[in-house]
Amino acid sequence: MSKLYCALLVCFMIVLSVTDGQARSFDEIVASGTLRVGTTGDYKPFSFDNNGTYEGFDIAVARSFADQLGLKLDLVKTTWKTLMADLKADKYDLGMSGITRTIARQKEARFSQGYVMFGKTILVNRDDAARFASLADVDQKGVRIGVNPGGTNEKFVKANIKNADVVVFESNLAIPPAVAAKKVDVMITDSVEALYYAATDPKLAAPLAGDPFTRAELGYLMPASAERLQDTVDFMMDQMILKGEMAALKTQYLHMSE
Repeated sequence: MSKLYCALLVCFMIVLSVTDGQARSFDEIVASGTLRVGTTGDYKPFSFDNNGTYEGFDIAVARSFADQLGLKLDLVKTTWKTLMADLKADKYDLGMSGITRTIARQKEARFSQGYVMFGKTILVNRDDAARFASLADVDQKGVRIGVNPGGTNEKFVKANIKNADVVVFESNLAIPPAVAAKKVDVMITDSVEALYYAATDPKLAAPLAGDPFTRAELGYLMPASAERLQDTVDFMMDQMILKGEMAALKTQYLHMSE
C-alpha cells in the first residue's frame, strides 16, 4: 500500500468522523418525511411518559409542528445529562422538553423564540408552606432538597445551596411524589412545573412561585447550523399564536391564561 493511498485513506476517515452526526438540513428533514423531536419524558407538564405514551404541552406542540410540515413525528428519548450530546450526535432535529434558554446552551446550539416565562422556585409539602418563606429558609442544615442531575435545577442548587442536604433522583418525575410523602422537604424547579403540581396534588404547594428567584424563558433547542429550521419553527409558533392554538394548549396543560 503506497504512502499516498494511506494518506488519502486517513483523510477520508477524518472526513467521515467529522460528518458523522452532522445535523440534517431543513430540506433533508422534509425529504425524510419525519421530524425527530428529542424529549426527556420526565418534566410535567411539558413532557412526560404516561405508561409508554408521551404527553404534555411540548408533545402537543411537536404534533402540531409535524402536522404543519406534513411530516411524521418521531419522539426520541433523551436525558438532561445527554441533551446537548444527543443533539450534536444528530439523534434528533429539535429538542422539546421544557428546555430553558441559557447562554451556555446558546453557545453550542440555537433556540426558537421563547414561549413561556418563568423562574426558579420551590415545591414543598403543603404542611410546610409557611416554613419556607425565602431561599435562606431552604438553605438550612437538615433540609432535604430533591434534584435531578444534568439540568438547570441542579445548576441552580449547586450555585445557591451551601448548607442543605441534596438528594439526587435520576428521574425528575420521582421528586414531587417524594415531596408529597415527605421523603424530601423541597424541590427546586421552574415556577410553571411547581404551579402545575400544586394545582394537581392537594399535598403540594408552591408558596414562592409568584416571586421566583430567577427569570428566564423556555425555548425549543436546535443545532447551531439550523438557521432555516429555526425560522420555520418560529413561523409555526406565530401561526399557532394567531390561531389561538398556543393559548388553548397553555390553558389545557399549564393552567395558564393569556
